[in-house]
Amino acid sequence: MNCKYKRLYRGIGVPVVLLISLELILRFAFGLCNAMLYKSSDAYEYIAAPNQNRYRMGAHIQINSYSQRCEEPDSTKVRVLGLGDSVLFGGTTTDQEDLASSIFSEETGMQMLNISAGSWGPDNCAAYLREKGVFGAKAMVLVCSSHDAYDRMSHVPVVGLYPNYPDKQYRWAIGELMDRYVLPGVALYWKKTKRKLDPDETVVRQVENAVVQPKSSMEYPVNEGFDELKEIADSVGIPLFVYLHAEKGEVMCGEYNVMGKAIIVWLEKNRIRWMKGIDAGESVEMYRDGIHLNEKGQRHLAKCLEQLIEIK
Repeated sequence: MNCKYKRLYRGIGVPVVLLISLELILRFAFGLCNAMLYKSSDAYEYIAAPNQNRYRMGAHIQINSYSQRCEEPDSTKVRVLGLGDSVLFGGTTTDQEDLASSIFSEETGMQMLNISAGSWGPDNCAAYLREKGVFGAKAMVLVCSSHDAYDRMSHVPVVGLYPNYPDKQYRWAIGELMDRYVLPGVALYWKKTKRKLDPDETVVRQVENAVVQPKSSMEYPVNEGFDELKEIADSVGIPLFVYLHAEKGEVMCGEYNVMGKAIIVWLEKNRIRWMKGIDAGESVEMYRDGIHLNEKGQRHLAKCLEQLIEIK
């Protein structure tokens, strides 16, 4: 083979080898083309698709056959329903073992069924329970935040339309890298386009830009899901507990905003056993953004839930 063809093969072969290597690294080291998938619901808008076992960005994500982020319901254990949004769900950057629900289950011997999804409110949770039942649980606990007071279901389609709510995998990891991360980042940097935020990102943006107004007031009622969850709990004779997670700005101010105070009014009126995240020791180093908890925060949440939940 003469030098001309050697240079040609080298010119083609080296880029091909590099592309294949990058594809494999993105797949097996970073978990691209292995995103957690979602499905739509007429009842509760959307939820993680059932029966998933993913490894992505260094985190293990397990979804059981009921679309809960935990193992299958275990009839040999006392079960507790853990209800909430992305705070309880943990997001795809939180490993399964680091979830508050997983830590709670490990340390108490009970099983907390993690029934949650990004940007869910109490009404989403109630709709899920009306469709699926309570799985023989002895108690239910809602982890909510101030913005849940008036965040009602809109049923605006999101699955398959927003990057954080995919319904199918990319065929190529390099394609996912470019489409989901590189190109949107470049576009935002040059301010050529405004990326449309998905529901969970919208909540984070609203929370981070919110101004706490401790002397203001809001009119009752709060999200109807609060009443619905109490009705479901009462109908099967189990207690409902509520953990009012503080947003980072509230931690810094030392008190809940007007929406949080509206939830407190409902809790006290309905004589719900509950816990304030602010009083329980939530601190700014427990957050990875304006609302979501990091590993330290998830462990703290687990300890709080262990103190809050009493089952007779």
